[in-house]
Amino acid sequence: MNIFIAGLSFKVNDADLSNLFEEYGVITSAKVITDRQSGRSKGYGFVEIDDDEAANKAIAELNGAEYDGRTISVSEARPREERPRREFNNYRGGGYSRNRY
Repeated sequence: MNIFIAGLSFKVNDADLSNLFEEYGVITSAKVITDRQSGRSKGYGFVEIDDDEAANKAIAELNGAEYDGRTISVSEARPREERPRREFNNYRGGGYSRNRY
């Protein structure tokens, strides 16, 4: 089961997230989501646990818990919704002007 965790401190990394959930079962993956440009945490992440019963126990016990000074929200992750792709227009405005300085 894929678990969504929100409200994480910006100092929390993948290993911290894995350590938080390891007492509930075998962690398949743990990932804190980061900004592509800055590399800074976005304050949320995902953990995968193979055993659904263990995952449900983790959700029940950790939702609303305090971790690293922040109250976290823990729930089952929903599948990502398909969003229409944005089309980029290369038009930058302006244009050519003969009356240059």
